[in-house]
Amino acid sequence: MVKVNVAAHPLVAAKLTQLRLHDLPPKDFREGVRSVASMMIYEASRSLPLADVPNLQSPIAEFTGQAVPLRIGLSPILRAGIGMTDAALDLFPDATVLHLGLFRDKVSLQAIEYYSKLPTDVTADLVFVLDPLIATGGTAVAAIGMLVEWGLHPSQIRLVSVLGSRKGVEHVAAQFPDVEIYIGAIDEELTSQGYISPGLGDAGDRLYNTH
Repeated sequence: MVKVNVAAHPLVAAKLTQLRLHDLPPKDFREGVRSVASMMIYEASRSLPLADVPNLQSPIAEFTGQAVPLRIGLSPILRAGIGMTDAALDLFPDATVLHLGLFRDKVSLQAIEYYSKLPTDVTADLVFVLDPLIATGGTAVAAIGMLVEWGLHPSQIRLVSVLGSRKGVEHVAAQFPDVEIYIGAIDEELTSQGYISPGLGDAGDRLYNTH
């Protein structure tokens, strides 16, 4: 799969093992999602460009520093994507947060839009879509489609997730081959109800204790 980056870091694997546990308390689940999100966003930003910032002063001497010259956007898919947002804001504190509300119909498994907080004009050069799980891939495809319709090219979008199914990740990659995907791990199975197996359950319910 082109442009699909699966984490190979032992800390990600260890955190995912904890997140999969059925009896992990919501507080620990939230902290685990935030930890994995931080590591994945770090990886997803590895290739960002840098621009020189001259005429800076350290305690010892003048120097030329570097800064990311892009306007960064963060687009959490409600509601589970909120669990990744603080980790992203730690790395990009000046980012624009672009909330997208989508839920998956339990019968058709199709993504249904219910909320969009996109300004009239495009306000970001690069947007990180935040969605803990890529199950069928339908929600991620819908969210990326909304951002493309807003005015972004798919190459300006990076999808960051904690876990996905093989089928779902392949679906997103097929629909938007120019979108880079950064994900903690990929499970091979997807149940008939659209759950990743073994997976980690419903991320939104586990984040907010709404089983």
